[in-house]
Amino acid sequence: MSWNGRSAFVAARDCRRDRAQCSFGLEPTSRMTIRTLAAACGAALLAQFAVSSTVFAADAPAHWVAAWATALQPIPQRADLPPLYRAPEVAGRTIRQIVYPTLSGKSARVHLSNEYGKTPLVIEDLRIARSAGGAAVVGNGAARVTFGGKSAVSVPAGGELDSDPVAIEIAEGAPYAISAFMGPEQRIAAWHRVSNQVNYVSTPGNHAADASAEAFRGRFTQYVWVTGLSVEAASSSAAVAAIGDSITDGMRSSLNQNRRWPDALARRLSGDRSIAVVNLGISGNRLLSDSPCYGDALESRFDRDALRRPGVKTAILLIGINDINFAAMPPRNGLDCDFPHTPVTAADLIAGYQRLIAVARHAGVKVFGATLTPASLPAERESIRLAVNQWIRTSHAFDGVVDFDAALRDRAQPDRLQRALDSGDHIHPSDAGYAAMAAAVPVDAVVNSTRK
Repeated sequence: MSWNGRSAFVAARDCRRDRAQCSFGLEPTSRMTIRTLAAACGAALLAQFAVSSTVFAADAPAHWVAAWATALQPIPQRADLPPLYRAPEVAGRTIRQIVYPTLSGKSARVHLSNEYGKTPLVIEDLRIARSAGGAAVVGNGAARVTFGGKSAVSVPAGGELDSDPVAIEIAEGAPYAISAFMGPEQRIAAWHRVSNQVNYVSTPGNHAADASAEAFRGRFTQYVWVTGLSVEAASSSAAVAAIGDSITDGMRSSLNQNRRWPDALARRLSGDRSIAVVNLGISGNRLLSDSPCYGDALESRFDRDALRRPGVKTAILLIGINDINFAAMPPRNGLDCDFPHTPVTAADLIAGYQRLIAVARHAGVKVFGATLTPASLPAERESIRLAVNQWIRTSHAFDGVVDFDAALRDRAQPDRLQRALDSGDHIHPSDAGYAAMAAAVPVDAVVNSTRK
């Protein structure tokens, strides 16, 4: 089930959102799925400055594979949002976002999402260029990104859209800047909250083609609207989708350093393996429950965020610790990100995993189940974690197992992270811990499943 090979309608969902991370410099302020199918439909379905709810385009012989991706979550719509949940002002300005593809290619497509938008997403000019560090780009040859041959695009509320192919050399592991000059009334309604990457907003005006960083004086640490970069690759190429919560998202890993465990796994798979790794973790995410801050439950976003990505053949699933924990979190006045405080049992989580496995198998995607990592839990919650991990290891329900628990736990106190692998909060690994997680992935088994 690739993004470029199906047409689907997806109902717009209620707003939810994700976990906090630092934000820099700016004043606070933003489904129907658009797919490509057959161009034989003839009449132009892209208006001069708008995209209709379903777009038909030529089936291309090209083999597209997701090389970079992120998952969105809606921003809580409240007047009393704390500063860390307020989005930057982008109307009439240029956003420059830095992405690191994990697969090389000579042609690329940019995927836009207005998944949680209530109004159209208007981009007047979109460019991609090799990053020169910070907000600067290499030379003055930023490639223009078009949609049905047009530079400007309007994606309807709830819609998604792939760009036309862009002739640009993409090198795995290298940084690329995607610059979007936004419409005059654009606001941010959804983002990927914990990017661990500094991105940029310009002073007013179109600076999408600027090589210099001079105009990009605002900084923020989220991703917005651009949710995928795919490359035209050899037919043997494919992608692995890492999906889960903050431990996949890379919470507390080093800013701008790509030290999340999916990053380290991508480096293990680099070279002649031709397998990309895309990170679809959302900090605070749960398997079974939506959240006002931490996004749709993984069970409901799995198909959209992982299985529909072009070229995805394998998923690595790490989810459940927040389901176990959030029931015990005290309710908060105002914005309660942990709501609903739904109690779960090991049986509840196992049933959720089984449903995901069934959906993935229907899509032809293999799923590796990852054991839940130590989190210094009280005895009652720890017993749920241990029961879940025992099932993951012994049930043979998954196509493979990644034993992250064994890689990170303290041998003397197995309910805790090893001190050297702990970021300091006793839940999230350090950079060294994330590297240990990547080292625990059975690469040969993942490669074999991805290439079948």
